[in-house]
Amino acid sequence: MKCNSSIINRMKRIQGQVAGVLNMMENESSCKDVTTQLKAIRSSISKVMSLVATTNLIQTIEQDYNIELENIDEAVDILLKNA
Repeated sequence: MKCNSSIINRMKRIQGQVAGVLNMMENESSCKDVTTQLKAIRSSISKVMSLVATTNLIQTIEQDYNIELENIDEAVDILLKNA
């Protein structure tokens, strides 16, 4: 599967968030602050998983049926926001 740059950038942001949480834990930040950041990471990962699955589905359809799915980004955005 070919990932576009927006998915890769999201993963890099998640990587930074995880590093930040590790730092918070090492500095004995409050449980509330750590769990708040962990929830944000979980939400980000969920969004990336949806994007990866959707991207793979689109690529598979385009390759298997030799068609170009144009103007599908808006529909995908609507679906992901409601997921």
